[in-house]
Amino acid sequence: MSLIKLRNIGIAAHIDAGKTTVTERMLYFTGTTRKLGEVHNGEATMDFMKQEQERGITIASAAITCHWKEHTVNIIDTPGHVDFTVEVERSLRIIDGMVAVFCAVAGVQPQSETVWNQADRYKVPRIAFINKMDRTGANFEEAVESLQTMLDANPVPIFLPIGAEENFKGIIDIIQMQAYTFDGNEMIEIDLPADYIEKVKRARYFLTEKLADFNDKIMELFLDEKEVPAELLKTATRDACLKMLITPVLCGSAYKNKGIQVLLNSVVDYLPSPADIGAIIGLDLEDAEKALNRIPSLQEPFSALAFKIINDPFVGQQTFIRTYSGQLSSGMQVYNSTKRANERIGRIYRIHAKERVEINSAGPGEIVALIGLKNTKTGDTLCDLQKPLLLESIFIPPAVIDLKVSTPNKNEDKKLGESLRKISNEDPSFKVRYNDETNETIISGMGELHLEIIIDRLKTEFNVDASVGAPSIAYQETITKPMEANFRFVKQTGGKGQFAHTVIRIEPNLGKGFEFTDIIKGGAIPAEFIPSVKKGIEATLERGILGGFPIVDVKVVLLDGSFHAVDSSDMAFRTCASICFKDAFNKANPILLEPLMKIEINTPDDYIGAVTGDFNRRRGRIESMRRYRKGSQKLNGFVSLQEMFGYATALRNLSSGRANYSMEFHQYTPLSEELQQKVLKEVAEKKKEAK
Repeated sequence: MSLIKLRNIGIAAHIDAGKTTVTERMLYFTGTTRKLGEVHNGEATMDFMKQEQERGITIASAAITCHWKEHTVNIIDTPGHVDFTVEVERSLRIIDGMVAVFCAVAGVQPQSETVWNQADRYKVPRIAFINKMDRTGANFEEAVESLQTMLDANPVPIFLPIGAEENFKGIIDIIQMQAYTFDGNEMIEIDLPADYIEKVKRARYFLTEKLADFNDKIMELFLDEKEVPAELLKTATRDACLKMLITPVLCGSAYKNKGIQVLLNSVVDYLPSPADIGAIIGLDLEDAEKALNRIPSLQEPFSALAFKIINDPFVGQQTFIRTYSGQLSSGMQVYNSTKRANERIGRIYRIHAKERVEINSAGPGEIVALIGLKNTKTGDTLCDLQKPLLLESIFIPPAVIDLKVSTPNKNEDKKLGESLRKISNEDPSFKVRYNDETNETIISGMGELHLEIIIDRLKTEFNVDASVGAPSIAYQETITKPMEANFRFVKQTGGKGQFAHTVIRIEPNLGKGFEFTDIIKGGAIPAEFIPSVKKGIEATLERGILGGFPIVDVKVVLLDGSFHAVDSSDMAFRTCASICFKDAFNKANPILLEPLMKIEINTPDDYIGAVTGDFNRRRGRIESMRRYRKGSQKLNGFVSLQEMFGYATALRNLSSGRANYSMEFHQYTPLSEELQQKVLKEVAEKKKEAK
């Protein structure tokens, strides 16, 4: 496979902008599928999970390979719902280019803004497709303007629509000055409509003016007022898109099969190949300050990133990887540099949504699934045994909602544990913990829908007889000041005793998670017991101290200690470190943290007073208000997640069903003293009931 003829692209947008429909049409027009799969009747190729078909939404990112104009295109269709944002995150980490889909009626919506920011984080070049041009209220110019005002995307239309709403008839290629209409699945060339000639000239002038800023040849022709050849415009558009200087904008109606062929052409023409992206940069395992490059070539040492895990009932665990350099073959030994463990490659598959084709090897730039890996998880680097490196991992946002899960008997308990382990392997944004004091299994996720899907999977896919409590907030615990503690653990039980002694200092570590540093001198604690100290503290972090919530953002420094040649053991140091940490934690002014959410509310002008009044009563803070569409306002602000349970119903009642909102996690923030006492009191009462 030629690298320059390979495209790894993601399709991403807000929920309901039409991502999956766009993908289905791309698969149909490339001949990958023979019939059109529709989201609304549960037949979409890419939405093959039962839960996706029932709800008409994408939950898990799906990968599929298709071919267009002698190019191989790997497409990843991603979810639009904010609860599954980690699926978008890990897809963007491994793709080379993105098609951002926007609704012609709504323009930029909250989740499309989130996706855009995620793509910025990974520096992914992108093109924009304004979809649903046939819908009532479609407005191409307003949608393009929203790309500029809300995303600072520097959008440059390279296609214009002919008509809009029910009068949407076709599209015009600004570079080639060519118009097209559509008859069924056929795209037909037509002359430029007379009433569009001036509009097209203005759009071409705008494109030329933009490209002149980045291309000297075009600048020269532009200043001399000479015609710029179409091929030069096309080359300059590609170059500016790859450097993320502009966002080329297309339009169409995926549902009506209009504009899909030109979208496929644009993927090939303007989005990068692995060769365009160039070398991937990793870190030397021996020296974290030293960077290592891997060029996308078969001659380079092998390197790849695992970005997704799926448990398949027929073949077991499938590990999806993106290869960056070298060649991977069946039976080969590779090194997981994240886990510092060897892995043997079993079967290699190229994936077509739920279908798979076995292949013998995979080269640079390919996206494949591996069967039989034992230690590899999402975000792990796989590389050459002799020339290892560590690639940048994947950002995983924190869970914000808890749910208590219980089963009627021990057999179901065992099934529950195994099922939750498989799901948490697949989904790094999903967490599981067991509360010893209340004897409850607690699962945590990104939102109510996220956990609802997981409970549904437990019951239908894993056949677990599970009952659930009401959703609650996933609070966290942390400290606000440094503190030292000194603890000596001594236990005599008639035979061999237990002895350990630790002196630690704990410090706030805002936003940096847990850090452990050992500055022991002179062998006060033998080297083999240092990991035991760390493990004892980590176990306590998971269980929590104030109210059984996970402890975050704490730096622990092991200062000193002592040991006994006979009585000291791994378990003694684990226990000692745990008690020592608890002592320091309780004196370090511990607090609870709650999730603060970023919210966007769209409401007609008639209800603005009622909506803002209700929002303020929920401890919400409005940051900005701006015109959304004629007669509508867009409110942006922040609010505690605690206040937002049942908000969808409340907003519907306040606005006669006409307002809507979207919410995503922003950051954890300290809970007020009054609310903290209330939460801890509820926790204490539950512990009493459990006893």
